[in-house]
Amino acid sequence: MTPRKPGRGGDRVALLQGTLDLIVLRTLLGGTQHGQGIAGAIQRTSREALLVDHGSLYPALQRLEARKWIRATWGTTANNREARFYDLTALGRKQLVREVSQWKKLTQAVALILDPEATGG
Repeated sequence: MTPRKPGRGGDRVALLQGTLDLIVLRTLLGGTQHGQGIAGAIQRTSREALLVDHGSLYPALQRLEARKWIRATWGTTANNREARFYDLTALGRKQLVREVSQWKKLTQAVALILDPEATGG
């Protein structure tokens, strides 16, 4: 992830380790995409707060493929270039459900620590 330059929308947010896997899985829930498409979708969906660089994205895609959570096939982009296209497997969909559940527990726990009065603590 690359930090954002000061300006509209504040600084970009650094991701916790493992968060990129969750975000990629969630992004692919919308359908098959190549690496550039995944990076662009993450950037757009996060309202420019997250910028995934190739040095982070492609190792994550390889890791997810090795775990059989995604599969890759070769295809041609809209710009008529060869690229690997990634899509979510059934195993990846199950993992996404687990990851989202864990993420929600984590964010609730952090919210308790950061603002105990607002959360009734």
